[in-house]
Amino acid sequence: MLQNHLPLKNWQGRPIVLIGLMGVGKSTVGRRLAARLALPFVDADSEIEAAADMAIADIFERFGEAYFRDGERRVIARLIDGTPKVIATGGGAFINADTRALILEQALAVWLDASPHILAERVRRRDTRPLLRNRDPAEVLTELARVRNPIYALAPIHISSQQAPHETTVAAILKALANEAIEP
Repeated sequence: MLQNHLPLKNWQGRPIVLIGLMGVGKSTVGRRLAARLALPFVDADSEIEAAADMAIADIFERFGEAYFRDGERRVIARLIDGTPKVIATGGGAFINADTRALILEQALAVWLDASPHILAERVRRRDTRPLLRNRDPAEVLTELARVRNPIYALAPIHISSQQAPHETTVAAILKALANEAIEP
């Protein structure tokens, strides 16, 4: 198992931004990764809800997805302030060209990837995701993966998040970060 200090030994201090489809574990893995790296953790969705003083589902319902995405872009731009931290983003954040450019230029993007069928099983547990309301999760996630995965693939680090304990995913990220820190 990698020691806590290895990725930080030569760490550039850029924020680590977790991207990927809903249900892949960005928030859960992000909290654990931040703890292992002794960095702050920020969930962009929670920050958006705090800034808007309403739930994401309510923002979607009242104002629409375009309004939400604009607020999401502004919040993520505020979070990527050059200080070391782990940031979990919403599934659509990296799809926005401006947000993606900011993440790729000023942070280290880590794509957490899992098959749509695994993700559908995970997201069935909660009815808080606006894009899944009254729709089949497997069908929606398959379509989202088809459209979004080529964009997520622009992230320099790609981690498979399968049916395993979250710590397995954290360990894979730590290994990738150690390799990133060693590269010139």
